[in-house]
Amino acid sequence: MRVLMFGWEFPPFNSGGLGTACLGLTKALSRSGHDIVFVLPKQLDLKVDYMDLLFADVPRLRVKAVNSPLAGYLTDHRYRVLMGALPPELARLYGRDLYEETQRYAEKASAIASTVEHDVIHAHDWLSFPAGMAAKAASGKPLVAHVHATEFDRTADGGVNQLVYECERAGMHAADAVVAVSNYTKERVARHYEVAPEKIHVVHNGVDPREVRKLGASKLNDHYKIVLFLGRITVQKGPDWFLKAARLVLERDKDVLFVVAGAGDMERQVILDAADSGIADRVVFTGFRRGDDIDRLYQMADLYVMPSVSEPFGITALEAVQNGTPVIVSKQSGVREVLPEAVQVDFWDTRRMADEMLRLLSHREEAKRLGQLQRAALPGITWDAAALKLASLYKNVLPVRA
Repeated sequence: MRVLMFGWEFPPFNSGGLGTACLGLTKALSRSGHDIVFVLPKQLDLKVDYMDLLFADVPRLRVKAVNSPLAGYLTDHRYRVLMGALPPELARLYGRDLYEETQRYAEKASAIASTVEHDVIHAHDWLSFPAGMAAKAASGKPLVAHVHATEFDRTADGGVNQLVYECERAGMHAADAVVAVSNYTKERVARHYEVAPEKIHVVHNGVDPREVRKLGASKLNDHYKIVLFLGRITVQKGPDWFLKAARLVLERDKDVLFVVAGAGDMERQVILDAADSGIADRVVFTGFRRGDDIDRLYQMADLYVMPSVSEPFGITALEAVQNGTPVIVSKQSGVREVLPEAVQVDFWDTRRMADEMLRLLSHREEAKRLGQLQRAALPGITWDAAALKLASLYKNVLPVRA
């Protein structure tokens, strides 16, 4: 089966879990015999040998010039800032705002769908939904809309952007099937977007089975017990709640170091919060990290905490477990559906979050056993398992041949 897939980011040029999911899913689908054509709105210097990679403005790979300023998790405000920094002759090449730029991508998608052979269309998240809808209109092929996060997740249920919401809703209703990354997300899609539950199919994210290369202990481990937060530093991910719990931990144990890895629009705020709370000497901000640096962070940590306010899935929890690090996750996350041994705490219950941190940091053998139990669940949480469900869904949305 040939799948025409639209996305907005792809590793190593990704800023979050959407790109990680696209990589894992496309590799697994390719292994299972599917022919994938993956379309991005801008040219990137990517080397991919298992699928065809197209850019919206050029026909093939191996072109390094960037034709669009768009990226995953870009907001309209940030987009306008980027446009304002460009010379006028360049800015005129792009949409005046983020929504106009998504329509520019959709126009290119229509042309691609008219010329590239495919059986089914698969679009990831709202930035790609207009492209998916345009492709469906051009080719008449069925559309699968994949929801990795909703506007209600990204804004933590506050200050929802109406234009984004309407784009999400239009894409879901135009699709022949909607994929949600968890039952948590399925419920939100059905409730907020009025999509029939029978149209929504849960396909959990996963990880690729691998033997993690041990990267050696950090010198920090000689002096501190280490608790890690790794993710985008945004309201959705709960870094402010993480620091509130950290302050409560440090009131009872001064030998704990909190590492905050990531970048985002709340970065300055949480740095100031750490200083205002008097715990700046026990919080390290590493900035955004990739590759081996991420495994190194997981391995140096005694505990990984994912305090998300609204987390459709949470791939980082699986990555931490894969590196042998026990995890605490918020009850407002999808990953707990596949990782039942994870310690689960409401994101707002910072007292309990702190108590659980102290319990596991003080009882190393218990934490080790917990990490082993959590890791035992990983063989069933793979991208191959996700691809198998997607393959079945693709067949179900194809028209019945006479």
